Amino acid sequence: MKRITRKNENMESSLPLTISAQYGLIDQNEFFDKRIASSDISEYYLVRKGEFAYNKSTSNDAPWGAIKRLDRYEKGVLSTLYIVFRILDESRTDSNYIATYYDTNLWHGDVQAIAAEGARNHGLLNIAPDDFFKTTVLMPQDVNEQRLIGRYFTKLNDLITLHQRKLKYIDLYGKRGI
Repeated sequence: MKRITRKNENMESSLPLTISAQYGLIDQNEFFDKRIASSDISEYYLVRKGEFAYNKSTSNDAPWGAIKRLDRYEKGVLSTLYIVFRILDESRTDSNYIATYYDTNLWHGDVQAIAAEGARNHGLLNIAPDDFFKTTVLMPQDVNEQRLIGRYFTKLNDLITLHQRKLKYIDLYGKRGI
């Protein structure tokens, strides 16, 4: 993994994002029903599709924060409170595997070990980027095996999402749908 600290100096993007444990990297306006970013986003990190970000804020769904890949948009901007990174060598590391790995709790132990006791500040973990990048990602060395695992869990997540939408449709209309 390689840290990204690219700023939005040239205003390449005007889309402020947030990281939701449930929805991933998402437009602030869609998630909060308003923009919470400052009016000047030139110092925000510029994130491109396929790159990852770590939100150190805790929640019921994400007790050690959330790490998500930008999938919905070509690019957007994030507050410098987030840790943004990319895969260093995609010929050796499968992006879908990494995305699904961070949807598990397998990485929580390493983050818990580096988050100093009592370091929470209003639900924000005090984790330095250098310490974050010392954490271990458990993965097969064979990239083809990573691809198979990543593809399997991506398809499974898509199937779960479809079934949740179907249940929402049934709830909304009080009848069997779709």
